[in-house]
Amino acid sequence: MLYSADTWPITVALLQFPAIARDGTRAQDATPDAWATAFRQVARAGFSSVDLTDVWVRAADLSPGRLTDFADAALDAGLTTPAISLIRRSVLHARHGDDNLAYSHRAIDAAAALGAGVVSVGLHQELTDEQKDQLWFWTVTGHQDPVGDPDMWDRAVRRLGELGRHAAEVGVLLSLEMYEDTYLGTADSAVHLVEDIGLESVGLNPDTGNLLRLHRAIDDWRDLLERTLPFANYWHVKNYQRDEDRKSGRYSAMPSTLEGGVINYREALDIAISSGFQGVICCEQYGGDGLSVSGTNQRYLRSVLPETGDYDVPSSRRLQYAPAVG
Repeated sequence: MLYSADTWPITVALLQFPAIARDGTRAQDATPDAWATAFRQVARAGFSSVDLTDVWVRAADLSPGRLTDFADAALDAGLTTPAISLIRRSVLHARHGDDNLAYSHRAIDAAAALGAGVVSVGLHQELTDEQKDQLWFWTVTGHQDPVGDPDMWDRAVRRLGELGRHAAEVGVLLSLEMYEDTYLGTADSAVHLVEDIGLESVGLNPDTGNLLRLHRAIDDWRDLLERTLPFANYWHVKNYQRDEDRKSGRYSAMPSTLEGGVINYREALDIAISSGFQGVICCEQYGGDGLSVSGTNQRYLRSVLPETGDYDVPSSRRLQYAPAVG
């Protein structure tokens, strides 16, 4: 049976939980009780699944015993853990690329141990000092992958392919998160990268919000999703209000609910389902009470997803990208 509004796995990213608490405690070193407190907040916001986003706790760097404690804390709060997202861990980083590659391998093993079905990685790198000084970091251009560099492109294919093969060996999917100015920054480049990797375990995370928020001219979100969703095996969703004055070259964007932004997610979900997408959806949100807004976004998604699983999708895509939801 295909997913319906009630059964579709929808997680929330943990962007709103700090890596260092107000009392100076590092979330990585916190007690299981502290983790459980955070997970109970997630459950109270209406979620039954959580993306173990590594800006809070790095599951990949927990000892086996601590990883079990981490999983138990989520389970005790009534949460499943179908996904792990790695943030700003590019395997192409000039200084940290090797370390990021090793870290990504550990994350894949941690996902398998937790029963998570997908690990999302990207090629975006750490924020620059100038970006950190902004209210919204995306208003300033950050790292850019070198355009037209065949050696760097081949390096991306080799390293992400290495991760994809590891993921396949342990029963996990690898999802590549779209992000501006990287080799995953446009629909054509992202699809080209997945096709060059050529593994069924590797697909796209078409995080259109990462591109919509840019203070510059952007591609139409419909065109982007039409091109990328047939290759999607995971999906970060968020939305932004956006204003454009193309004549003067002035653009602005700020976070909104899924319902209130430029992307029409009712239409976006139609594109996804007609493309065969049956993956986990993750609600992300920046600014304010991101957890509560994400809860609102989940309720909106369930109000526009199919009421039953009685619909058709391309069988080849469904079989290729059927996710684990443990």
